[in-house]
Amino acid sequence: MIDAARAELLSPNTLQVGINLGNILLVTGKAENGDPEGIAPDMGRALAEHLGVEVQYQTFATPGEVADAAERDEIDVSLIADEPNRAIVIDFCDPYVEIEATYLVPAGSSLQTVEDVDAPGVRIAVSERAAYDLYLSRTLQHATLHRARGLPGAFKLFVEKELDALAGLVPALKENAKSVPGSRVIPGRYTSVQQAIGTLHGRPALKTQVQAFLEEKKANGFVADLINKHSVTGKLQVAK
Repeated sequence: MIDAARAELLSPNTLQVGINLGNILLVTGKAENGDPEGIAPDMGRALAEHLGVEVQYQTFATPGEVADAAERDEIDVSLIADEPNRAIVIDFCDPYVEIEATYLVPAGSSLQTVEDVDAPGVRIAVSERAAYDLYLSRTLQHATLHRARGLPGAFKLFVEKELDALAGLVPALKENAKSVPGSRVIPGRYTSVQQAIGTLHGRPALKTQVQAFLEEKKANGFVADLINKHSVTGKLQVAK
């Protein structure tokens, strides 16, 4: 019941929504009052309407900081990617959109495929604690990760340290490639990042309502409409 879900909120009349400003596909602007704009903020607002409460955004520069806020019990829901490490603290519902992740390599690179990148001596720049950093940390066998804060920091590290690859989301890497003559985005993907809404563990009624909300909004075209509204069509997809 919605009443039971509202009773599990930090404040009975307000949904505290954790937003990662570092995902430029899901947060695409800022309103005059300072609130973030984009797919993720719109999903948070719609969820608050579903629950019959006000929305309040808590914004963070990186997804890792959103997860930290959840661990401190400062937000009700987190709009970040579902990842096993984060699931220790956050109880994720089904994803609502997914975004492919691959690598950008510099001009003259011999690396041609995603598999080529995981080789001894290959140095990969990555945004610290991003979903794909967590994924690569679990799966890479030979290459080494070099971390920086946020996407801009990882891109700067890639360029200034002349690293062998930059890990990231495909749309962002395509934009980065415009600034590095001769660079190219490796085709394919090493993972598809599943953007989801998570609650804290021990909030069963709230999780049930979030799950029902997500199922409805994916089925009725609401999420697809948000992708068009915020001009990110072709850069991400409604999650299956």
